[in-house]
Amino acid sequence: MTDLTSSAHVAQAGNRPSGETQWIRSAADVSNLVNNSTQARSNARVVIAIALGGVFLDAYDLGALAFGVKDVAREFNLTPTGTGLVASAITFGAIVGALVGGYLTDKIGRYRVFMADMFFFVVAALACAFAPNEYVLGGARFVMGLGVGIDLPVAMAFLAEFSKLRGQGNKAASVAMWCPTWYAAISISYLLVLLLYAVLPESHTDWLWRLILGFGAVPALVIIAIRSRYMSESPVWAANQGNLKGAAEILRSSYNINAEVAPDADLSKLKPTRRASWRNYGALLQGVYLRRTLLATITSVASAFAYNAVAFGLPVIISSFFAQSMLTTILVSLALNLLFAFVGGLLAVRLVPKLGAWRMSVTGYACQCVALLGLALIGRPAGGEEAALAIAMLALFLFGQGFGPGSHTMTFASLSYPTSLRGVGVGFNQTLMRGSSTVSLFAFPVLAAALDTQVFWVLALAPLAGLLALLAIRWEPSGYDVDAEDFSR
Repeated sequence: MTDLTSSAHVAQAGNRPSGETQWIRSAADVSNLVNNSTQARSNARVVIAIALGGVFLDAYDLGALAFGVKDVAREFNLTPTGTGLVASAITFGAIVGALVGGYLTDKIGRYRVFMADMFFFVVAALACAFAPNEYVLGGARFVMGLGVGIDLPVAMAFLAEFSKLRGQGNKAASVAMWCPTWYAAISISYLLVLLLYAVLPESHTDWLWRLILGFGAVPALVIIAIRSRYMSESPVWAANQGNLKGAAEILRSSYNINAEVAPDADLSKLKPTRRASWRNYGALLQGVYLRRTLLATITSVASAFAYNAVAFGLPVIISSFFAQSMLTTILVSLALNLLFAFVGGLLAVRLVPKLGAWRMSVTGYACQCVALLGLALIGRPAGGEEAALAIAMLALFLFGQGFGPGSHTMTFASLSYPTSLRGVGVGFNQTLMRGSSTVSLFAFPVLAAALDTQVFWVLALAPLAGLLALLAIRWEPSGYDVDAEDFSR
C-alpha cells in the first residue's frame, strides 16, 4: 500500500469503548459493525453534523451573489456578458470540482479531501470579499466552485458511511439531510442580505456583496478549528484500503465499539477492495450499476433543471403576479422556501426509513407535475383568487421538491454504489447535475421572455421525465446493504 492509503485520521476526542470485544478480520466485518451498531455514536453524529456544515457552505456560496450581482456589475462597469461570466464562474468551477473530487474522495480518503476543501472555501471567500477587479472576483468564484464541486462527493460519503443501515437515522435519512440543510443555507443568505441591507449606511451599500461573500469563510474556519478533535476518516473506507487497525481505532473513537483486529487476521494479505482509478467512472456504466446510474442521473438532471428555473426565478415569478416592492418579493420567496421546501425536506428525512426513497420521489415528482401544469393553465392571474392559487401551486412545487427529488436524488447517487465507487458515483452525478443547472439558469430567462407564463408547459417536462424514469427503473436504495457488494465480487 502507498502512504496515501496506509493511515487513517482518528479524532482526538472519542468515547471510551465498553462492552464485549468485537473482533474484526476483514473490511466486511467493519461494514457490518457500522451498519448494525447499537452503541453510543456521539462522535459519529458530530462527523455527520460537520459534513452537513460542508453542504451548508455549498448552498450558501452558490446563492450568495444572487442579490449582489447588479452592484458588482455597476462597481466594475461590467457588460452583460462580463456579468454573466462572473456570476457563472462558480458553476463552472463546481462542474470541474465534482469530477476531480469524486476521484480524490476514493483515492486519498474522505478526511483529507474534506479538510483541503475547507481551505478552498476560506481562501476563495476572502479573495471575493477583497477583490479589486472583476478578474480576481471571477477567479475566486471559480476556485470557490471547485470547493463546492469537491465537497458534495466527500460530504455524501461521510453521511453514508457514518450511519447505520436501517431504522430511524439510517443512511438514506442521513443523506437526505443535505436537502433541508441546503434550504436553511439559502434562507440564511436571504436573512443576511436583509440584515445588512438594514444596518449598512446608504453610503456603504456597495459593501453588501463583499460582506455576504466574505461571510462564507466563517463557518469554514469553524470546521477547520474543530476538525482534528471530532473528525475521523471513514472506518469503512480505511478498512477497504486494507487498514484494519485504523478502522478499529475509528470504531472505538466514533462509535464506542470495543473493536480489535483479531489475532488470527492475516494483515499481510490485505489489499484495497477496489483500487481508486479514473477507470472507475466507466464502472458506473457497467453491469448492475448501469441501471442505477441511469436512474440517478435522469432524476438529478430533471430535478436540477426544474428546481433551478423555479427557485432562482421565484422573485421574478412572484413579482409578475403582483405589483410589489423588492422587499416584499424577497420575504415571500423566503417564506415559501422555509414553509414548504424546508419542511418537505424535514419530512423526507423523517419518513424515508419507512416509505423509501423511490416512493417518496415518485410522490414529489407527481406534485411538481401538477404544480407546473396548474401554473401553465393559470397563466397571469386575473384576480386575487387566481393569484392565491398560483402561489399555492408554487408552494406545492417546492414542497414536492423537498419531500421527493430534492432530498432523494442524492440518496440514489450516494447509496447506489459501494464504498469503493461512492466518490466517483456522486462526482459523476454532480458533474451532470451542475451542467443541467447551468443550462436551466441560462434557458429560463430566455424561455420566459419568449413564452411568458407558457414556459411552465416546458418546465413540466422535467419532473415528467424524472417520474417516467422512476416508473421504468424501480430501484430502492434505502435499507439495502450496497457496501456488501464490495465484498461479494
